[in-house]
Amino acid sequence: MTIARNRVAVLHGVNFDVLDRRDPEIYGGLSLNELEGKISDWARELGLEAIFFQTNSEGEYCEYLHRLADTADAAILNAGAWTHYSRAIADALDLNGLPAIEVHLSDVEAREDWRKVSVFDGLVRAKISGKGPEGYREALELIAGELGPSA
Repeated sequence: MTIARNRVAVLHGVNFDVLDRRDPEIYGGLSLNELEGKISDWARELGLEAIFFQTNSEGEYCEYLHRLADTADAAILNAGAWTHYSRAIADALDLNGLPAIEVHLSDVEAREDWRKVSVFDGLVRAKISGKGPEGYREALELIAGELGPSA
């Protein structure tokens, strides 16, 4: 019997609960529910099961990462501003050992200098930035390739 390895945790960080109230020119104008709906559809097309998590608490984000290996086979992280300074989240990601992809809706390389720094460098398989929601599709495709067939 082959055990499916197809569970992908999609972790959103600070301020994603109000995504639809953020600058649509930068963040696309979708609500978090709308974004998660798109991600879920793309995941299903690839034979993946998307599991969603969002918090505005850095500690809760770390605790979720601590438990992640029990509930997921890979992760997509958009930690928002924490990406640029939270060593605690980076350490928690490093501890779980799962393949992970970093995603940003906006092009962080074309924004303020502080956004160009990622504490996840060296911990993630890839960083996808500036492709809007489509960046999540690309991340799912990379993960599907890494996890292999789910049947």
